[in-house]
Amino acid sequence: MDSDELPDCTECGACCFSNLPTYVAVTGDDYARLGELAETWADFDGRRAHMCMHDGHCAALRVEASPKPAVSARYLCVIYEQRPETCRTLERGSPMCAAERELKAERARLYAERQRTKLDFVEKN
Repeated sequence: MDSDELPDCTECGACCFSNLPTYVAVTGDDYARLGELAETWADFDGRRAHMCMHDGHCAALRVEASPKPAVSARYLCVIYEQRPETCRTLERGSPMCAAERELKAERARLYAERQRTKLDFVEKN
């Protein structure tokens, strides 16, 4: 896939969405990389750690929904430099990326729409 055809991660965010509380594993190296942020972003289940999930997506995902429906949302990882290895190895445009987009792009889009609706409500009140 040519670089002009690669999806822009900040316009997609599908890979950050899951209903599974143990979706993104956090290894010991990941935990160390998170440093002081580790206890904020990682949750333990027995002896295993995972990224915290919130409202069906990784808690480290910030969705910036535009108040204008014609403008797409931006999906940003607030711990991008410290993100877990699972996230680092998912290459943009790879078959796994394509599968994530196929399965979950609609979740990301619907979440952004809900955020936009909340913005509209706040502006009107």
